[in-house]
Amino acid sequence: MTSPFGTVLKEWRAVRRMSQLDLGSEADVSPRHISFLESGRSKPSRTMVLHLAETLAMPRGERNRLLTVAGFAPVYAAHDVSKPEMEPVNRAIARTLDRHDPYPGIVLDRHWYVVDANRGAVALFELMGVGPRPDMLGLFLDPAGLRTLVSNWGQVGYFMLSRLRTESAAVGGDEVLDAAIAALAADESIAPPGAGPLPPTITTDLVVDDMTLSMFSTIAQFGSAEDLALADQRIELFFPADGPSAEFLQSLVHGGD
Repeated sequence: MTSPFGTVLKEWRAVRRMSQLDLGSEADVSPRHISFLESGRSKPSRTMVLHLAETLAMPRGERNRLLTVAGFAPVYAAHDVSKPEMEPVNRAIARTLDRHDPYPGIVLDRHWYVVDANRGAVALFELMGVGPRPDMLGLFLDPAGLRTLVSNWGQVGYFMLSRLRTESAAVGGDEVLDAAIAALAADESIAPPGAGPLPPTITTDLVVDDMTLSMFSTIAQFGSAEDLALADQRIELFFPADGPSAEFLQSLVHGGD
């Protein structure tokens, strides 16, 4: 018989492809004790719950779930962005986005909704005919959406698929991300890179305003985030891949300044 705690623990061992022996070795706990915890013959302490959750790299929300089924109160919360304790984080995000202008910078949640954007991103969104807080995943999955502006969609779509698989695996599977993965996997226009050496970065080549805007991006996360919403957020900063793209982005924000 498996306890409620043991059911969730076993579920996450399967997600991480770890046996009781593997988990015990990584957590410095005997496999016998792991077996007893899963069967309900032993009850975990709060410290043990958090230790095993950390070993399994469980997302913050799932750690709350593991604590709850073990009989403990959850410890992770989603703080209102207007609360005083969030002010340092809000300042850091605002500073990062503002300093990146005129190049586009956005903040995405787990499902690729834009929750914040700088002037460069908002101006580019407007040029592409989308609002300032778009659903980027939905726009790219739509066959008539943003992918029609991407001249190298086969490459971009392939690396988007790879990124989504990594993000879904990190959280133990996600219904929205997994649906997007299935849709992209079925897209016959997406293909892995051909033979020969790969470039240093894969650019996204947007055909806008009668020119090709070529950009690559870097992604940052808060490495020590304990807030549920903050742990899922990513800051994505786009950089021009060539001189004409840099000039275009400069003019898009500053005009004739």
